[in-house]
Amino acid sequence: MSTNPASSEFTIEKKHHTNRKGPVRWIASHALHYWYLGLVMMGGAIGNAVLAAAVPVLIGRALNVVQNPSADSTPLLNIALLIIGSQIIRAVLQLARNFGAELGAQHIERDIRDELYLNLLGKSMTFHSLHPIGDTMARATNDVREINFLFSPGMNLVIGSVYFIIVPLFVAPTYHPSLILTPLVFTVLYFLALWQYLHELNPITTMIRDAFGVMNTRLAEAIDGIETVKSMAQEAGEIKLFRNNAQRFRDWFVAQGDVEARFLPYLLLMIVQAAGLLHASLLLKKGLLSVGDVVAYFGLLLMLGFPTFTSLFAYSQISLGVASAKRILEILNKETELDQNLQGFQSEIKGAVEFRNVFFAYRDSSEPALVDISFQVKPGQTVAIVGQTGTGKTTLVKLINRTYDVSQGSVLVDGVDVRNWNMENLRKQTSIIEQDIFLFSRSIAENIKFGKPNATQDEVESAAKAAQAHDFILNFKDGYQTIIGERGVTLSGGQRQRLALARAFLTDPKILVLDDSTSAIDSATEDHIQRAIYEASKGRTTFLITHRLSQIRWADIIIVLRKGRIDAIGNHQSLMKTSEPYREIFSE
Repeated sequence: MSTNPASSEFTIEKKHHTNRKGPVRWIASHALHYWYLGLVMMGGAIGNAVLAAAVPVLIGRALNVVQNPSADSTPLLNIALLIIGSQIIRAVLQLARNFGAELGAQHIERDIRDELYLNLLGKSMTFHSLHPIGDTMARATNDVREINFLFSPGMNLVIGSVYFIIVPLFVAPTYHPSLILTPLVFTVLYFLALWQYLHELNPITTMIRDAFGVMNTRLAEAIDGIETVKSMAQEAGEIKLFRNNAQRFRDWFVAQGDVEARFLPYLLLMIVQAAGLLHASLLLKKGLLSVGDVVAYFGLLLMLGFPTFTSLFAYSQISLGVASAKRILEILNKETELDQNLQGFQSEIKGAVEFRNVFFAYRDSSEPALVDISFQVKPGQTVAIVGQTGTGKTTLVKLINRTYDVSQGSVLVDGVDVRNWNMENLRKQTSIIEQDIFLFSRSIAENIKFGKPNATQDEVESAAKAAQAHDFILNFKDGYQTIIGERGVTLSGGQRQRLALARAFLTDPKILVLDDSTSAIDSATEDHIQRAIYEASKGRTTFLITHRLSQIRWADIIIVLRKGRIDAIGNHQSLMKTSEPYREIFSE
């Protein structure tokens, strides 16, 4: 069993080299891929702030010119042209800042979705069985989107606003050295207040994202199990549960609003601007400043309003983005139990299967599902696995294609431990058809050729005929191009299972597993499909999990499981004589 968190069942050539040691490092490692867009955003932010400061400075100069009636009016025209020109350039730079931030945010969101999707495909079935799909979807959609908002408008506004704080610190002292005091005091108190604000906000934003995940999980379960909800008349109960989850989500949002309502920099800004104006007025009274200088200086103080107003929203967005990144990292860093073994053994499977002292237990389970399982199957043989519900029949066959890995012992295919096989090579030659058939919301043809996308229409139809599905497909208005509902809900149970058989026949697997896959087939079709399965089993190793005596009779080997152990093994005739549990199965 692989214990490397980087292992996976599936990877593609494109890999995401990111630092997953923490949410901030992980986000930064994604952002560094687009450093050039960061430079565009940074350059635009600096230029925007500098040229924003140019307006009050130039207006102050213009006011000084106006106060001298005998002066030439030409400087006023030049100042007006400078203001117009500077603001046109500022608009272009502001556009560059916003464009760089937005384009970078979209690229990063795309890469994170890609990384997360590939990671989810690489997770073992143990992970997918234990992790609620609603919460997974919340992280894959809403949480990823929150990281986009972290950059735009979040980081975009934060970077832009920081320079609106820095520029007054440099320009104000040019009028009088003491004028640096007011913006400097504001800067120190502003960042202290911001630290307190984020310290109080961070745990709340984490709870908001968690509450959204819980709410989404319950909603997904209710929709997925809508048939059960309606059959049990539990609509009112589900509404109550959803309202409780929504109320919890709302309560945390209210808590966030309460923290935002006590945002101290608003009050600080008003005090600082009043104090700054008073300070400049005193210098004016002493003759150390002109009226134009006072106006220009107060205009610089007004620039502090931008970081104050935007930080309330921007830093909340960043906090939500970091909380979302933390949730996504929980999935990305979740240890994957299976590894695809890219350098593993690859060959055409002949079909020999051996279980050698196999033990298996599900994670967190105190009791093993399989205990000391040993048997051998020759290529081309048909094996029927029988036993009461819960004896481990399905678990056993899922060890063959490494849906799960053994806890102890080994499973060998053609004499090679399945853990030493290249997983893709092994699984492409092994097909499992389960009782709970999954079909995609696509056309019938696309569902049949899911395992062989390049199959021709003739190949698709041949597989459908072999599975006794061709006739009912042609009864649909659009035939093979008929779009079926999600999970095949528009089809009967027998139709879904025959499509699954057709999908398996098309890939021509060397090892075929039928997990009670004919349970929903009506009696009128049973003889036809029985012959199809019999023909399909020729030339390949076949495992049957079934209670149908008609299928069990012609199996070469019959394995009787009882409480996770092999109780008996043999053919039908011998087991009817020697195995009481086997006889009980057919006497029920």
